[in-house]
Formats: sequence, C-alpha cells, structure tokens
Amino acid sequence: MSKISLRSKRKFLLALLSLLLLLIAAMVVSVSVGSSEVGFWQTLKVLGHSIGLSDNTSPRVADIIVLHIRLPRVILAALVGAALAIAGGIYQALIRNPLGDPYILGVSSGAVLGSVVGLISGMAGNWLTTQLFAFMGAIVAIVIVYQVAKTGGRINTMKLILAGVIVSAFFSGITMFLFSTASGSTITNILFWMMGDLSTQPLSTIWRIAPFVLGIMVLLYLLSGELNLVMVSEENALQLGVNVERVKKGAFVLASLLTGAVVSVSGAIGFIGLIVPNMVRLLWGADLRSHLPLTALSGAGFLVLSDTLARLVLYPTELPVGVVTAAFGAPFFIYLLKQKVG
Repeated sequence: MSKISLRSKRKFLLALLSLLLLLIAAMVVSVSVGSSEVGFWQTLKVLGHSIGLSDNTSPRVADIIVLHIRLPRVILAALVGAALAIAGGIYQALIRNPLGDPYILGVSSGAVLGSVVGLISGMAGNWLTTQLFAFMGAIVAIVIVYQVAKTGGRINTMKLILAGVIVSAFFSGITMFLFSTASGSTITNILFWMMGDLSTQPLSTIWRIAPFVLGIMVLLYLLSGELNLVMVSEENALQLGVNVERVKKGAFVLASLLTGAVVSVSGAIGFIGLIVPNMVRLLWGADLRSHLPLTALSGAGFLVLSDTLARLVLYPTELPVGVVTAAFGAPFFIYLLKQKVG
C-alpha cells in the first residue's frame, strides 16, 4: 500500500480529534442523565472535582451517583461500543462483505451461550472465568460458521452470512433451553443481560477488562497494513511476503476474542459492528490504518448515545440498550442486504 500523504495524515488527525471531542461530550451528557435529581451542572462539578479542577461543593450522594453508578456505565458503553465496532470492521474486511458483524455472524450468540453455560453451571465464578467461557463460545461459533461457508477451500460470503444467522438462532435456542434449568431470579437477570445490560458492572471490573480489550485492539491495528494487502488481493499479498492464512486466522481469532470479552460483561448488543464500520468506510474509506481508529471512536460514541436514549425513551423505566441498537440496526441491515443481493 502507498504511504499516507501529509495532507491525508492531517485530515485523519483532525477527524480523530473531532470524534474524540464528540465522544467526551457525549459521555459527559450521558453521565448527567439518570433517575436521580443530579443534573448536568452538578455532574460537571463532581467530575471537575474528581480531576482536581474545582472545589467539592456537591453533596456526598451526588459523588456516589455520578462516580460510582453513572460513570462506570458510560465508560463500559464506550469500551464495548469501540470493541464491537472494530470486530465488525475486521469481519467485514476479512469476508469482503459489508454484512459482517459479530451479532449477525453468530459470534455474539456463541459468547452469550458460553457465558450462560458458565453462570448456570457455577463454573464461571468470577470475571476471568466468565470471559473464558464467553471466548470459547465465540470461537466455537465462528469455527462452525467458517466451516459451513467454506467451499473448495474458499469462503462464500453469502453462505457465511446465512450460516451466521442459522448458528445464532441455534445457539439462542440452546440458551433458552438452559433457562429452564435455572431459578426464576437467575432467568430474569440473564434475560435482561442477554438483550444488553451496561448497568451492573462495578468500576473495578471495567478496569480489569479494559487493558485486555485495548490490547487486542492494538494487536488488530498492528495487523491493519497486512490486512489491507489481503483485502485488495490475496495473491498479491502472498507475493509481497504476507502469510495470508496466518493473518486471516489471527484476525478472526482476535476479533472473536474481542467480542467474547465484551459480551461477557455487557451481554449481546447487536448491530454496532454492522452500522459503524460501514458508515466510517462510506465517509472516510477502507484503509484499515485510519478506518480502525475512527471506527473505535465512532462505535464508542454510538453506544454511549444509544444507552442514553435507552434510559430516556420510557423514563424512568429503562430499556435494554440492545433494543435501541436493534431499532437502528435492523433497517440498516435490510438496506445493505438489498444493496448486496439486489
């Protein structure tokens, strides 16, 4: 691939900075939204004091609400949104199809099934083992989908999408079956979590998972140059010394691991990996060296805003955030499907 020009670098940095500022603004607004009477200005005071920019003039209860209830949720939304968007961008690049998405390809359903198996069996007693079960479920799902879609050593992209939908439905059926073996309270908690729940994780869990998720993102970015070559032509990539199969399998595993990690703490939140990478590609281009960072920030902002909307639509009742993302994603999926097939 040709080197990025100085002008393109400046445009990329400007876009990156703009998205970062928009993300910060969205997070501040989201932290100020809730059922308690801690509004925008009081939230700003609490946040300002927490980073040493202002004196503490807020009640103790406001500090608890903002810093220990709302802020962890918003940070988790940004982390999960960025991870799912990057996973979707990687899948789309690998299968050369805009319909690639962790949710549609069955990876999220596999991760959910893995987590549920661990939770119901009692073997997933902490965040690390829950992640391990989610990762195993995600890997099993993508391996099945990959094998079903493979014909003569090559991947049929439409078969891949159909296989993902079938595997997703099958795994969801197994998950629902497992509900019958659980207690009533467990069923309620798992069902809400399955539709996307960002409200139950303490800040300590988020700090533990964040280095893991961010590390995978960095690894995927380091593969972006080789993935660019593979996207253009596998034959040319081979001639340029790229180990195509290793890069493709490595990217598949990393994207599935990324999906499993965030699903283990947030549940299945669909369509972020479908909408965000396609919009970024439409506005910016397909070069993964710039596409992935812009996709990460856009995905983070999208889920933060979606979660804010989930808390406001039926206020004070709260919707699962997966319902909101599905409301945006399902029509977008139909549009892409008609464009691809028609």
